[in-house]
Amino acid sequence: MSTKLRSSFGRARPHFSKEDKSPSGAVRIAAVQMASGPNIKGNLNEARRLIEIAVEQGAKLVALPEYFAIMGLHDRDKVALREEPGKGQIQEFLSSTAKKHKIWLVGGSVPLVSSQQHRVRNSSLIYDDKGKLVARYDKIHLFGFEMGKERYAEDQTIEPGKEVVTVDSPVGRLGLSICYDLRFPELYRAMKEVDIILVPSAFTETTGKAHWETLIRARAIENLAYVLAPAQGGYHLNGRETHGDSMIVDPWGVVLDRLPRGSGVVIGGVNLAHLRRLRQSLPALTHRTLHRC
Repeated sequence: MSTKLRSSFGRARPHFSKEDKSPSGAVRIAAVQMASGPNIKGNLNEARRLIEIAVEQGAKLVALPEYFAIMGLHDRDKVALREEPGKGQIQEFLSSTAKKHKIWLVGGSVPLVSSQQHRVRNSSLIYDDKGKLVARYDKIHLFGFEMGKERYAEDQTIEPGKEVVTVDSPVGRLGLSICYDLRFPELYRAMKEVDIILVPSAFTETTGKAHWETLIRARAIENLAYVLAPAQGGYHLNGRETHGDSMIVDPWGVVLDRLPRGSGVVIGGVNLAHLRRLRQSLPALTHRTLHRC
């Protein structure tokens, strides 16, 4: 049975869906939704609590949202709190938590030092069930947006990555991306065939209510892959409002579970045999003709 946990005055409580749309024999995966603030310790404690809930529901792969550990009062706060690769409280938390629960854990994004002192790399880090870092993806596409009083310019504080990253896991081949990357389908084509696309995000409410679900389901359908999309969802102390609607979507575009707003966990099942059957029935990935251009 697909399980959703909604927030109630900052605490999550179980909500059980009427039916489980996951195929039988599926391995459970989870997306954690948060509304992070400027206090790293508090954010990590909330992430720990929600990860434990996901583990209790049988999740073997758990993904946290973008900026899960720090949503500062100012954009530059993450620069001041950046960590050296392999060091720091955020990375130690991810490693120890993955090892403790024997899960694969996706640290949605972590601010790491870059070659430019006034910027960070916005990096998604994946740890295996022994607590070992097995993949790092640096966000390639940097969000820029200006509409009315809303203005975002990630290139002022983030140095973009350049490498497409995939990694094999016990639940399938994972393709890594972060938030604004979702708008660039060529990134996912460059991954070649992956089983699960990861999209930890902090979509604004303005862009999220217009495009989030459409883009998530499109990436699942066109790549015939599962999409695991943990998101920030709610009001933040810096005045920002994020859209939320964390979801898990199957390769046919079916939403297996979702959480509109607030802290909580969504659960869905990945069945690789089901995925292969769909790709055999609709071999669109083998029908491509322009991929060499």
